[in-house]
Amino acid sequence: MKRTSLFALIALALSGATVAANAQSYDNWYVAPRIGAVAPDSDRETKISPLVGIGIGTWVTPNFAADFEYSINNGDNKTASRAAWEARGLNGNKQWESVWLDVAGRYFFGEQGAQWRPYIVGTVGVVRHAGFSFSPSDSPVDVTGAIVGHPTRGWDPAASLGGGVQYNLSDRLAFRGELQYRFDRDNNSIPHHTGFGDAIASLALVVNFGGAPTPPPVAPVAPKPPVASCRDKDSDGDGVNDCDDKCPNSPAGSVVGPDGCPQSVVIDLRGVNFKFDRPNTAEKNIGPTLKEPSAESIAILDQAVDTLKRYPNVKVEVDGHTDGVGTEAYNQKLSERRAKIVYDYLTGHGIDASRLDGPKGFGKDKPIDTNKTAEGRQRNRRTELTVENQ
Repeated sequence: MKRTSLFALIALALSGATVAANAQSYDNWYVAPRIGAVAPDSDRETKISPLVGIGIGTWVTPNFAADFEYSINNGDNKTASRAAWEARGLNGNKQWESVWLDVAGRYFFGEQGAQWRPYIVGTVGVVRHAGFSFSPSDSPVDVTGAIVGHPTRGWDPAASLGGGVQYNLSDRLAFRGELQYRFDRDNNSIPHHTGFGDAIASLALVVNFGGAPTPPPVAPVAPKPPVASCRDKDSDGDGVNDCDDKCPNSPAGSVVGPDGCPQSVVIDLRGVNFKFDRPNTAEKNIGPTLKEPSAESIAILDQAVDTLKRYPNVKVEVDGHTDGVGTEAYNQKLSERRAKIVYDYLTGHGIDASRLDGPKGFGKDKPIDTNKTAEGRQRNRRTELTVENQ
């Protein structure tokens, strides 16, 4: 094949491959036209010659590629004179042509997406040498002046080792620079000489084809801030969330029901009556100080505890009272003891002391019934819870 024809083929492949590469995306196969030079074994008696070729390859793994390659180089003899060749006992090749077919394996180092990737390469294949030779007994020219001689040609096995580096311009285009040493078991070029070692340097343009490209990494999407629910809001601070609050503008500190609307809270301790002159200064347990049946009075106190727990915003004043029997000073102390024993009952059953004002004693100053009858005096011996901040 003429070198000009192969150059034209490579140019066509490059132009077509470049258009295709712009329309497709790289997955696992490519074409690789290349140019270079062959520095032949000195025993060949040929000059350094240009090399052109093309390869078709596939990515077997992200780090290994296999290629089928075709290359050609034409070399001139170092000595064109027949006499000089005869003097050295050699046949005279006027032009030396070499066609190289091989299968190459390249192992790349580094990540597939890296810009620079060094690699090692090994090939096995065959080389066909062709030339024109004459023996010393031949007449060098005929009567027309044309060279007289015998064509020499043949295929010989060859293998090479080398290394290179690939520069990735994009996912589809790359350059390869490569150096190889090729052993060629050539027994056609020079009679009685078998095996030559050639050095080969080349530069290739790699055009990748096929499949879908590796998608670029997707930037993590910042999570959207959670949308606040009305169940997480209490705009008026009444302890009822906005979803359930039917009175969204309740005054701060007001007592509200489950629907968020203001509610009047009454804690009635009527029925919690004390025995005469009880509790005394040593009594801490409220039960024995209450009028029989004391269980009824305890039940009323427990209802008060439950009410206070259901309405955590409610604060109460704990007030103690007496009947009219006895001195004012004595009744004052007795009313304070009655307020204190109820106060202790409430705190002992889970009501925080910060919600209780007192205990306070009012002696016999605020009767609710007459002190002239036993029944009236019994009703006056009491403790009350007065609701604040309504």
